[in-house]
Amino acid sequence: MAVLGNCLRNRIRQSIKDLNSSVGRWYSRTCNRPFLSTRIYFTFSLLGATAVKQRHPKAKLGRSKNDESDSNDDKEIPFDWNEFFKLLKPDIWLLILAVASALVAAFVNIKIPIMIGDFVNAMAQMVSTDQQDSLRQSFQDLFKPATQLVLYYGGQAALTCTYITLLSTIGENIAARMRKKLFASLMKQDVAFFDKYKTGEIISRLTADIQDFKSAMKQCISQGVRSITQTVGCIVSLYLISPKLTTLLVVALPSLIAIGSFIGSLLRKMSRKVQEKIASATAIADEAVGNLRTVRAFAMEEKEKELYNIHINEACNLSKTLGFGIGLFQGLANLAINGVVLSVLYYGGYLMSIKDLTPGQLMSFLVASQTMQRSLAMVSILFGQVMKGLTAGARTFEYMQLQPHIAIDEGCIIANDKLSGEVEIDNITFVYPTRKEQAVFRDFNLKIPAGKIIALCGPSGSGKSTIAALIERFYDVQSGSIKLDGIDIKKINPSWLRGSVIGYIHQEPVLFATSVIENIRYGRPDATDEEVVHNAARMANAEEFILNFPKGYETMLGERGVTVSGGQRQRIAIARALLKDPKILILDEATSALDSESEKAVQGALDRLMKGNRTVIVIAHRLSTIRNADVIAVIMNGIIYEIGNHAELMKKKGKYADMVRLQNLQQS
Repeated sequence: MAVLGNCLRNRIRQSIKDLNSSVGRWYSRTCNRPFLSTRIYFTFSLLGATAVKQRHPKAKLGRSKNDESDSNDDKEIPFDWNEFFKLLKPDIWLLILAVASALVAAFVNIKIPIMIGDFVNAMAQMVSTDQQDSLRQSFQDLFKPATQLVLYYGGQAALTCTYITLLSTIGENIAARMRKKLFASLMKQDVAFFDKYKTGEIISRLTADIQDFKSAMKQCISQGVRSITQTVGCIVSLYLISPKLTTLLVVALPSLIAIGSFIGSLLRKMSRKVQEKIASATAIADEAVGNLRTVRAFAMEEKEKELYNIHINEACNLSKTLGFGIGLFQGLANLAINGVVLSVLYYGGYLMSIKDLTPGQLMSFLVASQTMQRSLAMVSILFGQVMKGLTAGARTFEYMQLQPHIAIDEGCIIANDKLSGEVEIDNITFVYPTRKEQAVFRDFNLKIPAGKIIALCGPSGSGKSTIAALIERFYDVQSGSIKLDGIDIKKINPSWLRGSVIGYIHQEPVLFATSVIENIRYGRPDATDEEVVHNAARMANAEEFILNFPKGYETMLGERGVTVSGGQRQRIAIARALLKDPKILILDEATSALDSESEKAVQGALDRLMKGNRTVIVIAHRLSTIRNADVIAVIMNGIIYEIGNHAELMKKKGKYADMVRLQNLQQS
């Protein structure tokens, strides 16, 4: 019996050690991962506390601590099971095999405690045997349960490896399909969609939400099937081993669950406050780092550090209080679990003394109860993972199923030999989808003759850039029509319109973080290197400075082209437009932000670009650049205030003449 006693004591010590180790690992994980509050709550409820609904926290992007999150994040988004099963369908047989492997592994885990009990009984029999022959027979009796345990352990390892590998494969396949489908959906959304939603939120759904959904799915299927099966199986096994000991556990568990739920709810609220403070500090750091040039320009480094330190100190103080709560819970959890183990041992010893329980049965009961405890802990955590996965999946599916109002590749195409480039804006009314209370245009009319240069000028906010956006059909007008060569652009293929007909050069053109030659080739992806150099870069006055780069045309530009000057960036954009050779060219303040030398080089490139029987729309504040335009339209408050050429408008001595005189006075 001494051997049995040592075996039981070692088993108890190992159980307590495993518990402490598990709680320690949990503490280190939760303190260094997102979604802290939910993880704490579900872990504290490891004996089966009620799960709460998971919601994705969102870091505030503003500077104020009282800023509210986007209301879109607060609305209920249902999980689309049909869409999920469509993504799962190609891997359905792998899933069936994975679930089957997890079920078999769970049944093996249920059987192992019983085999351990048989092994202990054989050991007890061997200890009580004195005769040499009987002792030899006892060793032979030990061989059979030991061999069975080895086989069970080997099978458990193989099955675990199988279902984890299969689920990993399934998860990665589904995540890849989700990312591809979501990105494809994002690429076809209207411009109004990107006006409404922040870039960070969109990218979060493409990255973090899909990652959360994948992880939750794999964990819920693998651990969920195994844990639920093991819990049910262990309850049956415990009852079959000893109904009296099982009754003791049933009496003790509800009180432990109630205490764990109460403490868990308190610490969940506290951890949410910690998370909010850390999120606020992260938002401050994100803005400060992302706008470092502005911070440096205003010498606000110390102010930003002070603001960041305030939030970090508040989070630190709350975290210390939370750490005390975690320590208190860990101590109470150890006390409760050890108390249950002691009660089982004490009552089990009593049952052994009255011959109502064998040593092997007591060992089997301890091992099975520990397996059930771990399974219950995993099931309670999985409730959180289920809610987290459903929320992340629903957010992803929401964007995947959005249908744009403007289909990007539907409509007619005008033959090149019939395309003249005449644009007619006929009695339009337009409001931005995100500013429905403010009308930009009401009953607005403007005719842009083919092959002519028309300039739009006027104060900021009068609607000049909106006209360019409407011609590109970034938005649809609420009433009226915009026609290209007499055809309503709503009937024209938008991809063809933007890709082949219209060239747009903005005041601050965006370049990609790739080579110079690839940035220029973006205007026409099938262009050869020779066409890029001779037909575009050289004509745009860009070749000289490009060849001065370390690797010439292969030089990599920084993100958004920050490694080149404004004039260089502008000429690369002009080269891109030259390569595209558009029929309609839109210049939106193309030279207003440049110095005189850069403006001269860019203007020379623009002069080349405007030749070739092109319809050119110039949006300008600097009126000296539009003197030679065929038509100048002065737009104020969404209406055409004056229209004519430079000479005609100067003779009228109206608003345009006043603007010219004012700019001349400012420059003199």
